[in-house]
Amino acid sequence: MRVDEKLRLDEQLLLFMDQLEALEEKRDKLNSLIEEGWFSIAKARYSMGNKQVSALQYASVMEPLVHVNVSLLESGKAEFKCERSENKTEELKNNPIEDIGAKEEVSGLRRRTNVKQKESKDEDPSIEPQETDNQIKIKAESSTPEHRDPLKWFGILVPQNLKQAQTAFKEVISLSAEIGSLQSAIVATRKEMQAQMKEKQQKTENTQPDIVKEK
Repeated sequence: MRVDEKLRLDEQLLLFMDQLEALEEKRDKLNSLIEEGWFSIAKARYSMGNKQVSALQYASVMEPLVHVNVSLLESGKAEFKCERSENKTEELKNNPIEDIGAKEEVSGLRRRTNVKQKESKDEDPSIEPQETDNQIKIKAESSTPEHRDPLKWFGILVPQNLKQAQTAFKEVISLSAEIGSLQSAIVATRKEMQAQMKEKQQKTENTQPDIVKEK
């Protein structure tokens, strides 16, 4: 076996040990965050009451605020990334200037249609006002569920413990994606090490008959 092959196998072994150590640290952190989150929820239930912090307060229509994207790399490893939808909604809230023109235009259309409907109603009381396409579109947009902070399900002024629980579980989601990526990397490293060890064993078996003949 060549020296460079031995060095490569040693490097793979050291990388494998480092990955296992990092995985153990992340798992310990994950368990502590989950315990911290549930303990904070228990404190919030104690202060607000059991019925005030339960599934009864969940919204009737819920949309996920976090999406996990999985991508396969050329090396065969799987990479997990978390994409939060709430960040996009916060950007829209922080930059309302872009929507001013559209809102003014829609409000102007509303005023004009209301004036026309009022004039037609004054002329003939039997005529019922009809909704325009813009009004139907506005109603459809307002009926669609928006991304909403789940803390508002439990009231406007929620205790600090409930906010701490939300922060802990948010970190749990991101950490779970990191653990998934790290586990995929560990599996790929182990397969590569097994292939190198198998190749080394085959080479040693092929050289043994020559040594016996020389003896």
